[in-house]
Amino acid sequence: MSMLTEFREFALKGNVVDLAVGVIIGAAFGTIVSSLVDDMIMPLVGAATGGLDFSNYFIPLSDGVTATTLDAAREQGAVFAYGKFLTALLKFVIVAWVMFMIIKGMNSMKRKEEAKPAAVAETPADITLLTEIRDLLKK
Repeated sequence: MSMLTEFREFALKGNVVDLAVGVIIGAAFGTIVSSLVDDMIMPLVGAATGGLDFSNYFIPLSDGVTATTLDAAREQGAVFAYGKFLTALLKFVIVAWVMFMIIKGMNSMKRKEEAKPAAVAETPADITLLTEIRDLLKK
Protein backbone atom coordinates (compact mmCIF):
# COMPACT_ATOMS: atom_id res chain seq x y z
CA MET A 1 0.00 0.00 0.00
CA SER A 2 1.45 3.35 -0.94
CA MET A 3 2.03 6.17 1.49
CA LEU A 4 -0.55 8.32 -0.31
CA THR A 5 -3.21 5.62 -0.03
CA GLU A 6 -2.51 5.15 3.68
CA PHE A 7 -2.69 8.90 4.26
CA ARG A 8 -5.97 9.18 2.35
CA GLU A 9 -7.50 6.36 4.43
CA PHE A 10 -6.31 8.06 7.64
CA ALA A 11 -7.52 11.52 6.65
CA LEU A 12 -10.94 10.30 5.58
CA LYS A 13 -11.68 8.19 8.65
CA GLY A 14 -14.76 9.35 10.50
CA ASN A 15 -12.88 10.26 13.69
CA VAL A 16 -10.50 12.62 11.91
CA VAL A 17 -13.29 14.34 10.01
CA ASP A 18 -15.40 14.59 13.18
CA LEU A 19 -12.45 16.10 15.03
CA ALA A 20 -11.87 18.65 12.28
CA VAL A 21 -15.52 19.66 12.31
CA GLY A 22 -15.42 19.92 16.11
CA VAL A 23 -12.35 22.18 16.03
CA ILE A 24 -13.86 24.46 13.40
CA ILE A 25 -17.20 24.74 15.20
CA GLY A 26 -15.38 25.18 18.52
CA ALA A 27 -13.38 28.09 17.11
CA ALA A 28 -16.55 29.73 15.78
CA PHE A 29 -18.33 29.16 19.10
CA GLY A 30 -15.30 30.63 20.92
CA THR A 31 -15.65 33.78 18.83
CA ILE A 32 -19.34 34.03 19.77
CA VAL A 33 -18.59 33.58 23.49
CA SER A 34 -15.73 36.11 23.33
CA SER A 35 -18.02 38.62 21.67
CA LEU A 36 -20.70 37.98 24.30
CA VAL A 37 -18.20 38.61 27.08
CA ASP A 38 -16.33 41.54 25.48
CA ASP A 39 -19.26 43.34 23.87
CA MET A 40 -22.18 42.63 26.20
CA ILE A 41 -21.09 41.48 29.65
CA MET A 42 -17.89 43.47 30.24
CA PRO A 43 -19.58 46.82 29.46
CA LEU A 44 -22.24 45.92 32.05
CA VAL A 45 -19.50 45.08 34.57
CA GLY A 46 -17.79 48.39 33.74
CA ALA A 47 -21.07 50.29 34.21
CA ALA A 48 -21.79 48.50 37.49
CA THR A 49 -18.31 49.32 38.85
CA GLY A 50 -18.40 52.95 37.73
CA GLY A 51 -16.22 52.45 34.67
CA LEU A 52 -13.44 50.73 36.60
CA ASP A 53 -10.74 49.53 34.20
CA PHE A 54 -8.00 47.32 35.60
CA SER A 55 -5.96 47.24 32.41
CA ASN A 56 -3.88 50.32 33.33
CA TYR A 57 -3.06 49.19 36.87
CA PHE A 58 0.67 48.60 37.27
CA ILE A 59 3.57 49.00 39.68
CA PRO A 60 6.69 50.68 38.30
CA LEU A 61 9.81 48.55 38.79
CA SER A 62 12.27 51.30 37.92
CA ASP A 63 12.62 54.94 38.97
CA GLY A 64 12.34 56.20 35.39
CA VAL A 65 8.69 55.21 35.05
CA THR A 66 6.43 58.25 35.55
CA ALA A 67 3.62 57.58 33.02
CA THR A 68 0.04 56.93 34.08
CA THR A 69 -0.93 54.53 31.30
CA LEU A 70 0.50 51.04 30.94
CA ASP A 71 1.66 51.43 27.33
CA ALA A 72 3.52 54.67 28.08
CA ALA A 73 4.97 53.20 31.29
CA ARG A 74 6.30 50.16 29.40
CA GLU A 75 8.14 52.49 27.05
CA GLN A 76 9.80 54.17 30.03
CA GLY A 77 10.93 50.99 31.78
CA ALA A 78 9.97 47.77 33.54
CA VAL A 79 6.52 47.55 35.12
CA PHE A 80 4.56 44.91 37.01
CA ALA A 81 1.27 44.97 35.02
CA TYR A 82 -1.12 43.27 37.45
CA GLY A 83 -4.15 45.05 35.99
CA LYS A 84 -4.03 43.15 32.70
CA PHE A 85 -3.84 39.91 34.67
CA LEU A 86 -6.90 40.91 36.74
CA THR A 87 -8.80 41.76 33.54
CA ALA A 88 -7.86 38.42 31.95
CA LEU A 89 -8.83 36.59 35.15
CA LEU A 90 -12.21 38.36 35.28
CA LYS A 91 -12.84 37.54 31.61
CA PHE A 92 -11.93 33.90 32.25
CA VAL A 93 -14.38 33.66 35.15
CA ILE A 94 -17.13 35.24 33.06
CA VAL A 95 -16.43 32.96 30.05
CA ALA A 96 -16.35 29.91 32.33
CA TRP A 97 -19.69 30.96 33.87
CA VAL A 98 -21.27 31.53 30.44
CA MET A 99 -20.02 28.13 29.24
CA PHE A 100 -21.31 26.50 32.44
CA MET A 101 -24.76 28.01 31.91
CA ILE A 102 -24.84 26.94 28.24
CA ILE A 103 -23.81 23.36 29.06
CA LYS A 104 -26.26 23.28 31.98
CA GLY A 105 -29.07 24.35 29.63
CA MET A 106 -28.07 21.76 27.03
CA ASN A 107 -27.94 19.01 29.67
CA SER A 108 -31.37 20.07 30.95
CA MET A 109 -32.83 19.86 27.45
CA LYS A 110 -31.17 16.47 26.92
CA ARG A 111 -32.64 15.13 30.19
CA LYS A 112 -36.12 16.32 29.18
CA GLU A 113 -35.72 14.57 25.84
CA GLU A 114 -34.52 11.35 27.51
CA ALA A 115 -37.42 11.47 29.97
CA LYS A 116 -39.99 11.25 27.17
CA PRO A 117 -41.48 7.78 27.05
CA ALA A 118 -40.43 5.74 24.08
CA ALA A 119 -43.07 5.23 21.43
CA VAL A 120 -44.63 1.79 21.67
CA ALA A 121 -43.68 -0.13 18.57
CA GLU A 122 -46.54 -1.76 16.72
CA THR A 123 -46.47 -5.54 17.04
CA PRO A 124 -45.61 -7.20 13.72
CA ALA A 125 -48.45 -9.05 11.99
CA ASP A 126 -46.84 -12.49 12.34
CA ILE A 127 -46.41 -12.04 16.12
CA THR A 128 -50.02 -10.88 16.42
CA LEU A 129 -51.20 -13.93 14.46
CA LEU A 130 -49.11 -16.30 16.62
CA THR A 131 -50.49 -14.66 19.76
CA GLU A 132 -54.07 -15.18 18.52
CA ILE A 133 -53.33 -18.85 17.69
CA ARG A 134 -51.82 -19.35 21.16
CA ASP A 135 -54.89 -17.81 22.80
CA LEU A 136 -57.23 -19.98 20.71
CA LEU A 137 -55.27 -23.14 21.66
CA LYS A 138 -55.51 -22.24 25.34
CA LYS A 139 -59.31 -22.13 25.10
